[in-house]
Formats: sequence, C-alpha cells, structure tokens
Amino acid sequence: MRIGLIGGTGKEGRGLALRWASAGHEILIGSRDPEKARARAAELSDAITGGDNGWAASGAEVAVLAVPYAAHRPTLVELAPALAGKILIDITVPLVPPKVRQVALPEGKAAALEAQALLGPTTKVVAALHHVSGVHLAAIEHAIDCDVLVCSDDAPALELAIRLIQDLGLRAYDAGPLVNAIALEALTPVLLHLNKRYASPGTGLRITGIP
Repeated sequence: MRIGLIGGTGKEGRGLALRWASAGHEILIGSRDPEKARARAAELSDAITGGDNGWAASGAEVAVLAVPYAAHRPTLVELAPALAGKILIDITVPLVPPKVRQVALPEGKAAALEAQALLGPTTKVVAALHHVSGVHLAAIEHAIDCDVLVCSDDAPALELAIRLIQDLGLRAYDAGPLVNAIALEALTPVLLHLNKRYASPGTGLRITGIP
C-alpha cells in the first residue's frame, strides 16, 4: 500500500517509514520543506521517497498526519482537497508546551475530532498511535512492547488501520468511535509524565484480558 506521512521527517515519521517499508509498503514522506523530506527519504530506504506535504497527501492511498498540534489545523485546511475520499490516520496529540505532561483538551475535545470536522465526511479519520514512542519505532531491530488503541466512526477505515499497525509489529485493538479519541489523546501527557518520573525512554500500554 502507498502510505503518505504528512510531517513525516520527525522521530515518529522516521520510525513509521522504516517499519512500513520493511513490511513491503511504499512510503511517501511529506514535509513543509520538500528538500528535507527528500534527504530523509534518501537516508532510509529505496522504498521511501520524499516531497512536500501536498505531494504526499495526493499520492497516498492512506495518509498519516504526524504534525505538532500547533500545525494541525493549518495543515488540514491546506490539504483538505488532497485528502478527500481517503483514509487519514491522525496520530496528533494536543500538547501545549512547555506543559506537555499535563492534559490539555482542545476546543474540539480531540485533535482527531477536529480533523473530521474540518475535512468532512468524505475523509475517513482514524485516531491511533498516540502511545508509541518514536524511539521504539525507529529501533526496527527490536520488538515494541506496546499495544495500540484505534478509534474511528468508519468500520472499514478502522479495520484497515488496524492491519497497517499490525504490519508495524504491534498489536492493535478496536477502541470504539472517534469520540473515544478524547481519552486516547489525553492519556499521552500521562505517559510523558511517567517517562520523566521513572526515566523511561518511552512508556507504553499493554491491554490484558483479550485472547
């Protein structure tokens, strides 16, 4: 599958690109700076190419939004035409620096809900991958001791996202409708607090009781 990583030059984007490329997917890394994206792609794999965010969104079958919350709305407004009719996996967490270890609900209650409201019903928004450290994603030689919760109002989009996340080497679970992204996004600052308190390189979640 052709996966476009919007804002894909950061730590999370690098790890996602490497793992999905290793699983046989074609990866388009996007950035506001296309030269930076092309340079990052050249470092990683022949299955990965780079360009600007519009190019990545237009060329992708599935897009992944991996931008800081401050860039969330303007990026979506710009790319809305390119994302129409597609699945968007939104991994954005509404952190408010410098207090990134405190929960801060945005006006729309969750970044993923804001994305769906901005893009409209033709784009199927999925919320996922909020709790996986970029450090662990990039260490592709190691298994990741973390599960992923996935939310969406569109069942086929949710199931496709789960399969793609499984291709990263992770267990993924249907966590309900998109409104549940409020809880998923809000948990990330708690994990960041745990990282600092216990000197962890990347605290994650494990779901128990499900065979």
